[in-house]
Amino acid sequence: MTLRACLAALAVAAATLAPCARASEPGAPPAAAPAAPSDARERFERLSPEQKQELRERYQRWKALPEEDRARLRERLEQLRALPPERRAQVEQNWKAFQQLSPAERQEVLRRFARWRELPPERRAQLRAAFRELLQAGPRERERYLDNLRRWREMSPAERDTARDRWRERRERRR
Repeated sequence: MTLRACLAALAVAAATLAPCARASEPGAPPAAAPAAPSDARERFERLSPEQKQELRERYQRWKALPEEDRARLRERLEQLRALPPERRAQVEQNWKAFQQLSPAERQEVLRRFARWRELPPERRAQLRAAFRELLQAGPRERERYLDNLRRWREMSPAERDTARDRWRERRERRR
């Protein structure tokens, strides 16, 4: 699979990941279920001085967030905790994969995800169906699609318009 295809798949996965996994970002509360005070104290005492300092800094960042942001993050953390274990593991795996991307790749994924969210629901449904169809296609059909996609991306806007017009003409003749 190409990097772009991986990024596109990751962007789709991010649709479920982004709202939930932000709780593991710096400044967010820990993702584990709340521990009993004595248990939390014991765990804190076992941390290295550097880990304790990092935890204090994260807590300060958390406190600095506006209350509405903290409430939103708490809600998303609860959504993550409510997922079945296998789905939660998948979300966490996707989040780790996202974190492994370079900053430029992350920006590209986020940019594409923002574009995805701007699409009307019916267009997103069409694209999901086309993606499912592509995943179910045989290797030959999938390769043909990816070749066409590469050629499309290499075209100038004028060439794309010409190709669209030809496609529409062919479609009209078939009717």
